[in-house]
Amino acid sequence: MDHYIETLNPEQIKPVLDTEGAVLVLAGAGSGKTRVLTSRIAYLVREKGVDPSEILAITFTNKAANEMKERLSSMIETDRMWICTIHSMCVRIIRMFPEKLGYQKNFSIYADSESSTVIKKTYAKCGFEDEKLLKSIRYHISEAKTEGLSPADYELDHKGEESIDIICKVYALYQKHLKENNALDFDDLLVEALRLLKTDEEALAYLAGKFRYILVDEFQDTNGVQFEIAKYLSSVHGNLFVVGDDDQSIYGWRGARIENILNFKKSFRDAKVYKLEQNYRSTKTILKLANTVIQNNGKRNQKTLWTENEEGEKPVYYAAEEEADEALFAARTISRLVSEGYRYSDFAVLMRINALTRSYEQEFTKYGINYKVFGGFRFFERKEIKDILAYFRIIANPLDNEAVTRIINFPKRGIGEKTVSALEDYAAEEGISVYDALFELDDVNVNSGAKAKLRVFCDLLKDLVMEGQTLPVNELVRYVIAATDMRSAYDARTDEGENKLANLDEFVNAVDEFVRLNPASSVTDYLSQVTLSSDTDEIDESNYVTIATIHAVKGLEFRQVFLCGLEERTFPGERALRERDGMEEERRLMYVAITRAEEKIYFTRSKSRYLYGKREITMPSCFLKELSPVMEIGESLSYRAPHPSYGGGYGSTYGLGKMRVSAYHKEEDEGFATFGSQTRPAPVRLGVATASKPTKKDLSAFRAGVKIRHPKFGVGTIVQTRGEGANLIVNVAFEGQGIKQLSASLAPIELI
Repeated sequence: MDHYIETLNPEQIKPVLDTEGAVLVLAGAGSGKTRVLTSRIAYLVREKGVDPSEILAITFTNKAANEMKERLSSMIETDRMWICTIHSMCVRIIRMFPEKLGYQKNFSIYADSESSTVIKKTYAKCGFEDEKLLKSIRYHISEAKTEGLSPADYELDHKGEESIDIICKVYALYQKHLKENNALDFDDLLVEALRLLKTDEEALAYLAGKFRYILVDEFQDTNGVQFEIAKYLSSVHGNLFVVGDDDQSIYGWRGARIENILNFKKSFRDAKVYKLEQNYRSTKTILKLANTVIQNNGKRNQKTLWTENEEGEKPVYYAAEEEADEALFAARTISRLVSEGYRYSDFAVLMRINALTRSYEQEFTKYGINYKVFGGFRFFERKEIKDILAYFRIIANPLDNEAVTRIINFPKRGIGEKTVSALEDYAAEEGISVYDALFELDDVNVNSGAKAKLRVFCDLLKDLVMEGQTLPVNELVRYVIAATDMRSAYDARTDEGENKLANLDEFVNAVDEFVRLNPASSVTDYLSQVTLSSDTDEIDESNYVTIATIHAVKGLEFRQVFLCGLEERTFPGERALRERDGMEEERRLMYVAITRAEEKIYFTRSKSRYLYGKREITMPSCFLKELSPVMEIGESLSYRAPHPSYGGGYGSTYGLGKMRVSAYHKEEDEGFATFGSQTRPAPVRLGVATASKPTKKDLSAFRAGVKIRHPKFGVGTIVQTRGEGANLIVNVAFEGQGIKQLSASLAPIELI
């Protein structure tokens, strides 16, 4: 038997050798599913004599497709094999038979931004103006295509829904535009490929006959259209091999149907099912946590992950007073472990929503920790944050033309591009700022309607600039949001809108924190501080802490994981709490997060968090309750944690009180409810989190006026210090880099 087969375990070998008919492999996290897929393909070619051109392997990311090609290229010839994402596969299929679908072979593919522009123009041509309805239309069009429904069918299925006639009218006109321009959007690629297979016998016979063996990775992420495509393509030979894990189905919000994998045996009655439960990634302790939480889901195939790896370190639970303390705990723990030999790339900070990244970015910058944000832009680089910062920039400096033109039509004011161009042209001709040009509208070459809209905008800016001279920054930020009606720009009914509103609230919280630490600060001071926090200098991308949403790291692994924001309404999210299926998907997210860890996991939360425009006391996530049987504390323990001082350092420490976990006992001072044991795997002793001790270093010489050297920023001068001892924070002015806040005890700095 070939070496690639001999390296498989007994449970992996079975589906590799079972080549005929429909086969489902339920591959648990870290169980080696990619090895099984590639080994099966190699076995088909080398042992069964299958021609590579008769094999189709479908993945869901380009990264996965490239990885599969690389692994296989060392074993077999792959040039004539189709190894591709499902979207690229559909492009190839449509280009083979374009005329059968009414397209030319050189059709264009519209990205999301291009699709949004066309939908917006189509909506406007219909005479509609409601911005919220426009956002809803974009959602409905994608939803309709995911379900494979035409405008007429979608309207019939949603009869009685508000504005459905308008939605479907725009949908129909949008499709007409695409057809006239010989274009398809991403959803069309799937829909049109399926339409071809359904309606053209010749195309179906050729394609289904061509591919003797079809393999589909990440099957739990398929939607209805993708599942139908797989069925049609396997209709001649019947050899459909799918690999997936229903416990990792976390994309229901974008149309994935977990039923595709749960009901596979109903769809293919003679299908064989294999389970891969041996995990090669994590310790026994981590797998106990994962198994404990996921068994609370009702809609799943029963399986239990196990490993021959060591027992491993105990998990750590840390309840912070607020989010800055939560991030500080991670920063100090990572700094300590890096000083002991770990690399930054060994760590990940995972969260449910990317609105939580700001505190971590801020603390990691202070501690000189390299990091990279995934699953969203860095906090101060997100569009909604840049938009509100543009108002701040105008208030601080009305001559900032870029800031004025950025928000001249945000929120929407009906000011078009031609009007903006005319205004900019006038300002350039007169040698004045765009802001000043707004006060000379009688001489600007635009029509009376445009002038009226510009005057309203001018009055708004004038009011904001005036208020900015007297209002404290924390009051000003609320004034700007209210005066511009900024919240109306986002639809809270959508995931995107909800996240943007959460980011807006987090921005208000950031300003509040800044003012609390710097009571006499101005808008200019705050903008300078933001420059520090949004530092975009290139870092060594081979060695950084990953800060990411859980969705962004599916398929990745890290030695140590910090899972933060474990509070009700944050994780799980508020909408999920209202529906069973929503909670099950949130629990699968929890399972995915836990199984990213190889050696150790930290569960953290904040006892209070800035949410929905105000600071609120939080309740522990229900997932902590579910984990309590394997995270029991059998004795009273005392926490001590760093407390952020108003000077920007971290002065006094304070006791968090005692927390005891026992049967149906609740400690009010902790706000954490835990429950008694059930029949579970042997309990894991929970580690108690304490602030990690900073590296000992003589800090007495770190004072204002002293020069220091930093390996990344170069030579700088200390301009201010805050705190004392191990909690000393220094503000350092680096030439060409601005002022950086650094921890004197932990940052890699030395005196010159």
